[in-house]
Amino acid sequence: MPSIPAVRWVRATAFLPLVALAALFTVSAALAPPRGASADPDAPIDQALQSAIDPTQLPGLVAMIADSHGVIYQGAFGERDALQHLPMAPDSIFRIASMTKPVTSVAVMQLVESGRVKLDEPAATYLPELAHLQVLDEFDPATGKARLRPPKSPPTVRQLLTHTSGFVYEFFDPTMHAYAASGAVPSASQGGDAFLNAPLLFDPGTRWEYGISCDWLGRLVERVSGESLEDYFHRHIFSPLGMDDTFFNVPPEKQARVVAVFARRPDGAFFEPPPQPFTPVKFFSGGGGLYSTAADYIKFERMLLDGGKLARARILRSSSVAEMSRNQIGSLNLVALTSMIPQFAKNPVRVPGSLDKFGLGFAINTQAVGGGRSAGSLAWAGIYNTYFWIDPSRKLCGVLMTQLLPFSDDATLSAFDKFERAAYARSAHAAAFRSQQSLF
Repeated sequence: MPSIPAVRWVRATAFLPLVALAALFTVSAALAPPRGASADPDAPIDQALQSAIDPTQLPGLVAMIADSHGVIYQGAFGERDALQHLPMAPDSIFRIASMTKPVTSVAVMQLVESGRVKLDEPAATYLPELAHLQVLDEFDPATGKARLRPPKSPPTVRQLLTHTSGFVYEFFDPTMHAYAASGAVPSASQGGDAFLNAPLLFDPGTRWEYGISCDWLGRLVERVSGESLEDYFHRHIFSPLGMDDTFFNVPPEKQARVVAVFARRPDGAFFEPPPQPFTPVKFFSGGGGLYSTAADYIKFERMLLDGGKLARARILRSSSVAEMSRNQIGSLNLVALTSMIPQFAKNPVRVPGSLDKFGLGFAINTQAVGGGRSAGSLAWAGIYNTYFWIDPSRKLCGVLMTQLLPFSDDATLSAFDKFERAAYARSAHAAAFRSQQSLF
C-alpha cells in the first residue's frame, strides 16, 4: 500500500493528461486563424503579392521561399508578356543580372578550396594583365585631362570579392561616368568586354564601392580552370544542383519562357519595348550575364543555407560558406550608390535589408530587420529588380523576380518588403505549430 505522500502524487499525476489537453486547446486556439480568415498558411503571402500586381504598377513576378527542409512557398502572379497577354509561370526565365555575382564568387571559392587560388594573393598572379593597373586620381571633363598613378598596393582576390578593389561601375560613379563618356575607356553599355580596361578609382582596400570586380573574377575562373565560365558553371555548380534552367545562352526550346523586359516611364506607367532577338553570348560576364528561374536560384540559396550542400551534392565546404558569410571589410561600410542613368537605376538606389557590410560575394546586414531577416543575413539583387536573401540564423531564404527597369523600383520594393514580412510571419507560425506538436 503506498504511503500518504505517494497517494497524493498518484492523484496529482492523474490530472496531468487533462492539464496537457487544456494546454493543447489553449495553444491551438492561439495558433488558429481568426474567424473568416483562410487556414492556408500561404494565403497571406499570396494576398501580399497579388495585391502588388497592377497594370500601372507591376506587371508580374515570381517568388519562392525555402527553409532547411526544402521549398515551402512558390507563387507566380501577373503577366510575363503584356503584349501577348501571356501569364507568368513558376518556370518563367528571368535575366538575373548581378545575381550572377554570388555564383561567380562560389566558383572562386571552389578554386580556393582546391588550392589553385589564394584569397590574399594579388589578382595579377592569375591575371597578368592586372599587373599594370592605374588609379584615376583626377579627371576634368572640360579639358579631357586625367591624372593617373600606380596603386599603393595591387588588388587581391579577396578585394575583388568584397568590392574593395578600386574598380567601380561607370553608371554608379560620376567620375568614371564622365571618364567613359569622354571616350577614354569603352562604356559597358557598348557590350563586349572592353570596359574591363577601366582604371581603378581608389587604392585597393581603402573603401567599398560597387563595380566590375566580379567580371574580372569571371576571367580568373576561366584562366585558372581552363574552361569557359559557361562550362565551369554548368559542370561544377548548375549540374550538381539540378539548376537546369540557368544559362548564359538560353536554348532555343526554352526562349519562349523568357520574361519580357518592362520599362517604367517618368509618369509612373510602364511599357514593354519590342522584343530583341536572342544572339549568342561571346563574353561570359561573371558580374551579370545569367538567365535563371526562381526555382533554380532558390536551389543555389538552399545550398548556401545548408553549409555548401544540397541533398547529396556538396558544392563547397561549410568552412568556405562561413568565410563567405563573414564581414570581410572591417570598419568600412557600404556606401550609397548614385545612379548616373535614371532609366537604368532610380535614385535613391536601394537594395532591401539594411545592408551595411560585405562578405565574399554577398552584402550583410549587421542589424536585424524588424519583422524580417536576422542580423548576419546575406543578400543581393539584379538590375531588373530581382532580389534574394539568405538567413542562416532562421534557416530561411527567399527570392523575388520581376523584369522591370529602372532598378530600385518603388512598386517592386514595396512588394518585396511585404513578401519578406509575410515569409517570416509564416515561418514563425510554422515554428510555433511544430513546437506545439513536439509537446505531445
